[in-house]
Amino acid sequence: MFSKKIGEVSVVKKLEIITRPEKLENVKEVMNDSGIYGMTVSMVSGCGLQKGIREVYRGTELNINLLPKVKIETVVKDSVVDGLIDSLVTSIKTGEIGDGKIFIYNAQDAVKIRTGERGDSAI
Repeated sequence: MFSKKIGEVSVVKKLEIITRPEKLENVKEVMNDSGIYGMTVSMVSGCGLQKGIREVYRGTELNINLLPKVKIETVVKDSVVDGLIDSLVTSIKTGEIGDGKIFIYNAQDAVKIRTGERGDSAI
């Protein structure tokens, strides 16, 4: 699959991977093996179907509804998206609730500030 063109600009994809903090090294390894080295990593809190957890602290039950997660953001060429997603899911899936989500967005363009390159060549 080749990059799609809109006018003169290549369409690239932004991936937003939200998963368990202990899976960060797995994600980095898959991305590096795929030749993707640029990423932004944020420690975040959130909940989904898990709806949090209940813990007992000093005899008091606490509902913790926002769990620690890690969010990895990257922009990649269209041609690598499907294979990268398959590799990521295989690597970080535990089969338990709370494994996370991968969101895929169309990014209209990317610009490398240092050189002014745009599109595929900017990433």
